[in-house]
Amino acid sequence: MATIALQGVGKTYPGKESQYILRGVDFTIEDGEFVVLVGPSGCGKSTLLRMIAGLEEISAGEIRIDGVTVNDTPPAKRGLSMVFQSYALYAHMSVFENIAFGLRLARVPKAEIKVAVHSVAKMLQMEHLLERRPPQLSGGQRQRVAIGRAIVRKPRAFLFDEPLSNLDAALRADMRVEIARLHKQLAATMVYVTHDQVEAMTLADRIVVLGPAGVQQIGAPMHLYDHPANVFVAGFIGSPKMNLFGGSLDAGGRLRIGGAALDWPAPAGVRPGAVTVGIRPEHLVADPHGAIQGEVILVERLGAESYVHLAVAGLAKPLMVVVKGEPPAANAAWRVSPMAGRVHVFDEGGLRIAPADVNNMTAGVAGAAEAA
Repeated sequence: MATIALQGVGKTYPGKESQYILRGVDFTIEDGEFVVLVGPSGCGKSTLLRMIAGLEEISAGEIRIDGVTVNDTPPAKRGLSMVFQSYALYAHMSVFENIAFGLRLARVPKAEIKVAVHSVAKMLQMEHLLERRPPQLSGGQRQRVAIGRAIVRKPRAFLFDEPLSNLDAALRADMRVEIARLHKQLAATMVYVTHDQVEAMTLADRIVVLGPAGVQQIGAPMHLYDHPANVFVAGFIGSPKMNLFGGSLDAGGRLRIGGAALDWPAPAGVRPGAVTVGIRPEHLVADPHGAIQGEVILVERLGAESYVHLAVAGLAKPLMVVVKGEPPAANAAWRVSPMAGRVHVFDEGGLRIAPADVNNMTAGVAGAAEAA
């Protein structure tokens, strides 16, 4: 397997040299690590993957594989295998022939090809499909063939470009499990591109969050969930999305939203003024004495839990609250409080303000009258 290092990597296109799609990308993918590049459409995540593969030229910086700079190395000599969103299978060839295609181009002996293909087919539980052609397969089966074609070459690393986006929800869930199992079984270096943060959270050892301004944050899934570096990451990581709304810090460091004041441990020297406050829907709980009060305008019942939309005076949009068990009735007045230590505050530039003491935070909620 391989270590892949990116240093100062940037990308522009001819005639638009001053308009960087990506700029100053710096991170290292360790040997055997599963790294997911995630972000909205147009942020450059697939472009970055294609630069690693050698399918796109880089405009700045270096890409190194096991310490060797590969900027000018053609794709076929980088030792990487790529799995595409479109599968890229040959419709006139059988599953066996599709998986074996790369080995045949490399002039591997037929006997070795047969052993290798059957070994991969057994790993992917598709031995019974080897004589079929792609049009006779389901979307999930076609994706397994594409993955099998990548595995059989025994590459230094695997590159996945939104491989599950063409599948329905049930198949995506199944294939996520399959890819995670393969990573564990192969102990392979994997770089995976997706716009689906659920895929990122469930598959990654580390996530690289890309946005319009490039890399926003890099870290383990739960670190990004618990400690988003900025408003962009806070709103992108987590499902359902974090509630984000305008608030303010007063001269005493008191945090206010609408008509409520939250006990948030402001760090020393924090400046009063406008801030953005974030609370995840699953971190709000029903509280008869809660200072956040509103009217229930919609209840989405999903079975074991419900999404409650709460209109709160002074907030531009409703809060979403995840409720396990019986939710409140529509049009009812309802109070909630944030769980201890689960309030996020971002400055006017969108950067997270770390609380004074993250180990002993008390996020109790006080009413506006108490705050006064």
